[in-house]
Amino acid sequence: MKRTARPENVHQATLLRLLRDGGRSRAELGDVVDLSRSKLNVELDRLVELGLAEPDGLAASRGGRRSGRVRLSPRTRFAGIDIGATSIDVAVTTGELEVLGHLSERADIREGPAAVLERAVELVGKLRREGLCSELNGVGIGVPGPVSFAEGVPVVPPIMPGWDRYPVRETIGQELGCPAMVDNDVNIMALGELHAGLAKNVDDFLLVKIGTGIGCGIVVDGKIYRGVSGSAGDIGHIRVDDLGPVCACGNSGCLEAYFGGAALAREAAALARAGGSARLAERLAVAGALTGEDVAAAAAQGDPGAIALIRDGGRRVGQVLASLVSFFNPGLVIIAGGVARLGHVLLAEIRSVVYRRSLPLATGNLPIVLSELGDTAGVVGAARLISDHVYSAT
Repeated sequence: MKRTARPENVHQATLLRLLRDGGRSRAELGDVVDLSRSKLNVELDRLVELGLAEPDGLAASRGGRRSGRVRLSPRTRFAGIDIGATSIDVAVTTGELEVLGHLSERADIREGPAAVLERAVELVGKLRREGLCSELNGVGIGVPGPVSFAEGVPVVPPIMPGWDRYPVRETIGQELGCPAMVDNDVNIMALGELHAGLAKNVDDFLLVKIGTGIGCGIVVDGKIYRGVSGSAGDIGHIRVDDLGPVCACGNSGCLEAYFGGAALAREAAALARAGGSARLAERLAVAGALTGEDVAAAAAQGDPGAIALIRDGGRRVGQVLASLVSFFNPGLVIIAGGVARLGHVLLAEIRSVVYRRSLPLATGNLPIVLSELGDTAGVVGAARLISDHVYSAT
């Protein structure tokens, strides 16, 4: 495995993370770090020697001698791999996490780790062959299940048969020849929002992903909160009805069993067969099965049955989220994921329930919004994850 250059101390690591948001003058960096001018220049010069940064001309004068600008090395490349239950997204980014190339394709997590990870590596290879990178400085990976962050392995993931304790970090790192980090897919989406999305200036927020599964990324003071064993935010398995349908985790009445992607498809098919939605019945007759996209399309055309399905799911999500908001008091809630593309009918129902049921002090200035990053949130967040590792002194 290629040894990627790393900062030698905490000062260099801090400077690299500041430069990740764009090049700055030495004077501007001096304004935000607790270093003397001479010490700052020593550390920046050393980062240039290590190949992690480079000079970038002169900044505009601030009244005296013009300060030299510094930026991250333009040769730095990270890969982000976002593995979902039904898809794989892969991107190559610069050191500043600008996406240079992005590929996405359908996949089935149930095919097992060997097949799915092999395909992810092939997609990275395709971007390499397009000339986006000759070598990688690191790769971040997200998977749709609980992860032991310290070990880099999934742990008893409900919708990932065959993946329990599979060495994902080690496998991908060896295949791509660079450092690798693995986290839950919702956490990397939250990192993506933190870096480039609606949460860029928010230190404490929740990202709720509603897709095949339902999960919540928890960001506290600008950092992902994972809990003791990495399962923090697994809200899809909060019970909302003791007598509800059986969930993939084996319990009954989980939120995910009511409004995950598979649950929505099941409820839509049942509604169509019962004559509750003419548009869904037409689609079912043609396709033989229904998806969340079909429900969204029917709702957009004003189908009352489809709209009722979305509102019912939004109500249940809102009930769980209301408790989380009262408990955590976030500054922002972002709704993301494939099912979240049901759009503003879903968002309006979630907002209504949360604002009605949560403590007024917690919701007085609380925006609840749909993600604007779409499919790039995960890959940008995965690149952010590995850059946090590479741009650290430990």
